[in-house]
Amino acid sequence: MPPTTAPDALPTRLGLAILNLLLPYHRTTDQGPASAERFPHQLRQVADFVRDDAPVTFTLPGFPCKSPNPAKVLGHLPDQGERLSLGFLNALCTEIERIYPPGARMAICSDGHAFGDLIRVPDEHIDAYADELRTLIHDMGLTRLSVFDLRDVFGNLPHDTKRAHLHKSYAPTLDALRAEVRTDDNTLALYRGITRFLVEDTADHAGTRSALQRECRQRAYGVIQRSRAWGDLIADHHPRSVRLSIHPQPIGARKFGIRLLDAPDAWTTPWHSAALRRIDGTWTLMPRAQAAELGRLIECDGRPSHFEQD
Repeated sequence: MPPTTAPDALPTRLGLAILNLLLPYHRTTDQGPASAERFPHQLRQVADFVRDDAPVTFTLPGFPCKSPNPAKVLGHLPDQGERLSLGFLNALCTEIERIYPPGARMAICSDGHAFGDLIRVPDEHIDAYADELRTLIHDMGLTRLSVFDLRDVFGNLPHDTKRAHLHKSYAPTLDALRAEVRTDDNTLALYRGITRFLVEDTADHAGTRSALQRECRQRAYGVIQRSRAWGDLIADHHPRSVRLSIHPQPIGARKFGIRLLDAPDAWTTPWHSAALRRIDGTWTLMPRAQAAELGRLIECDGRPSHFEQD
């Protein structure tokens, strides 16, 4: 008799091939190469979609709003950094479709409203940012992407009410989070990274630097609480999805860190920076003030878009 093929051989083989398409963009602070076999959680999830002959569904929390610091960004609306990032994510889904015909879909889970009060960004700016993301996705023909935010869950309730519902239903306690920061290196790195962002994003602090740092350390705990809550809410609304992250993640973690664009820092995102097109045609991200020293400002549709080196 001919040998029989294990029923899970094809889903696993395709799952490995799909993960191999993501690996070049894995965002991590771990050293050394990683193989798809070292991501067993994601492999099981992708194989489940393949077994059902269904599109692989990804969720990516991020794209919250622009930094409130004008030295870092060009304004409060998406610009070339977001255009390039959204195009990259849609192209990644297209690449998956090339080897797996049902393809892939990605929900951009815009989380600005989850912690807008803590990062000191007006809710109307967050609404405008998310609305522009939807417009870009439509106008650029990025059919594999969609946007999901708190309005899809709580409708037109006041923003503070939405945040209160989110926090009460999902956020870890402050004591539990403090204990985790003390005992887990990855959580400590996240806490320090968010604290640094909050300090850098504060453009108009009247007090001392040390007072600002103390305040930002407290706000960082709140941002992490809300981010965790947002992640758990996403899991409830997209229970089968493969969870991506814009933050660096250890190899084999339940979240797969993904790099959107080239940047000198593993924590840099399009919403904390401006895009610079180098002389050789490649793109990178950096603070607006630094990009302005290296290139000239380019506008698109009457708004600042990016910088170009001559």
